[in-house]
Amino acid sequence: MSDLQDNYKQSHPLYKVDRALVDRLLGKQSPSEEDLVDLARLLIRFDGFPGAQDLQVDLKKTLNLWGLDREELNKLVRGIWANGFRPGQSSSDSVGSGFDTADDGDK
Repeated sequence: MSDLQDNYKQSHPLYKVDRALVDRLLGKQSPSEEDLVDLARLLIRFDGFPGAQDLQVDLKKTLNLWGLDREELNKLVRGIWANGFRPGQSSSDSVGSGFDTADDGDK
């Protein structure tokens, strides 16, 4: 059964998107909070996945490049989430609906 599993490699439906993201992460010397979160979620996504070996190798390379292990990364990311991080939200994003509440005096 082991030989059958070794010969069967699945393709991941998000491979192309994740490949581009992993390539971007590999090029980072100093990761942002969003980069750390992306690395952690990709490591979880591909953990034990029977395929995408190139991505799995490059994710581990990225982790080593940044001088982290999985435990340290997870600790950092838990702190990032606890401090209010939300994907796609930069520090310059304002809070609120965006509705203009200025009184223009036309009443």
